[in-house]
Amino acid sequence: MEEAKQTSLNKGEMYELACLLAIASCLWLIGETLGIFTAMQLAVLQNGLSSVVFLGFLMSFAFAAASALKSVRLRREMRAREIAEENAMSIARRDALTALPNRRMLIETIEAATAANPLRTPSAAFLIDLDRFKPVNDVYGHPAGDAVLCEVAERLNELLPKDAIAARLGGDEFSVFLPNDANSADLIRLAQQIITRLSDPILWEHAKIDIGATVGIALFPTDGQDAEALLRAADIAMYRGKREGRGTFRFFEQKMDEELKERVTLEIALRHAIQSGEIRPHYQPLVALPSHKLLGFEVLARWYHPQRGIISPDIFIPLAEDSGMITELCYGLLRQACADARSWPGDLGLSINISPYQFKDRLLAARILSILRETGFDARRLEIEITESALTNDIEVARATLGVLQSAGVSIALDDFGTGYSSLYHLRELKFDKIKIDRSFVQSLENQESAKIISAIIGLGQSLGILTTAEGIESTTNSEWLAARGCTYGQGFLFGPPVPASGAAKLIENTAPTKQPSRRAAA
Repeated sequence: MEEAKQTSLNKGEMYELACLLAIASCLWLIGETLGIFTAMQLAVLQNGLSSVVFLGFLMSFAFAAASALKSVRLRREMRAREIAEENAMSIARRDALTALPNRRMLIETIEAATAANPLRTPSAAFLIDLDRFKPVNDVYGHPAGDAVLCEVAERLNELLPKDAIAARLGGDEFSVFLPNDANSADLIRLAQQIITRLSDPILWEHAKIDIGATVGIALFPTDGQDAEALLRAADIAMYRGKREGRGTFRFFEQKMDEELKERVTLEIALRHAIQSGEIRPHYQPLVALPSHKLLGFEVLARWYHPQRGIISPDIFIPLAEDSGMITELCYGLLRQACADARSWPGDLGLSINISPYQFKDRLLAARILSILRETGFDARRLEIEITESALTNDIEVARATLGVLQSAGVSIALDDFGTGYSSLYHLRELKFDKIKIDRSFVQSLENQESAKIISAIIGLGQSLGILTTAEGIESTTNSEWLAARGCTYGQGFLFGPPVPASGAAKLIENTAPTKQPSRRAAA
């Protein structure tokens, strides 16, 4: 392109010079033909004007030279401006860090390719999002993050066919466009190669950095008629892969778009529900075994939507976690539950589950204790349930948070025990007051393996001085079996379903409460 522009400038200069020479030749021919030059020479000689003519000639030469120099400078300035514009255009169309095409250039390329495809043969767009990239910046610093992004760009270029283009869209998102007759087998192979290659460790100074990638794939023209629609479809497919486990690829399906729209609508409704109080705490009884005496309630969230009716917690709890609303939701439930429980007998406790996402907040303990002070609820009557996934990110932060709560009198229970991968490690490192046996084991007691696991958990709790609660008890047979093996507490539909505050009050009226055994009596 630069050579073409330079050639064009030379032709312009030659044309101007030719025009000037032609004009000069015409003037000379006219002067010779009419004898003008001869008459001028005689006049100069007769009047002694040779010096004046020579001065005029030198002045004309100087003027011509000055004009030529100005023209050269003007040409240089014009060329410098063109180079600057070319550089600006290149910067505007390429990522400054990786030198890959940016989103603008990618869209231009896709639009050009689809416009030049009258037969509408399939082409494909990949949307690639890096997994576990944020911790790279947090742990190793932004220079390491930049190095990782540059390495990802190099690896993508190594894997792509000659006619494909890789681009960085921003942050840790990349894209690949394959313009020519893409078939499913080749796309699957390339997606798997990208995931595998990007999962290989990246060396940074003396560290090995592990990341991964999730890929969404969209096809032209079925999934999108233009660049923006195609990239949006690939983005939707990528997020489906993220939700289903990361480190995988997904092709776009129309139902994904419908599900995304439904998810956005539900997220808006959820935000309104939290703010308006549509999500209310319900209370499921916790009883002593084998006496079945009421000892307290577990707080469970229930959403009664004005139009949709009851919406399952399995739907709105993950949505609240993904959208960042879980903290507001949990604190609101705790505040309302503490207010409801103030009128209960003083020996009835309250148990509530804390989301793993809330453990990212280093002020978690302070916020919980603040709610207890605000509502006047005794910390010794509160039990916080946490799952093992809440402990995997930062065990030291978890230890400090739980320590502050226990020092204030709050009990800590390890929920869904036996379903995680490092339960024994957590029991050793953290001082739990209670273990909750997951309902999946209780509801499959007829299976000998489940029965052995439950017996082992109860025995482990007894040896460590930790109380045990079995969830999901729905039959008297299971209740008696658990009590015979020393399980301390029970919870499930056998003792009562989750009910609103009014239902809990009626149950309390009809049940003589029994004081809960000391949580650390066996310690």
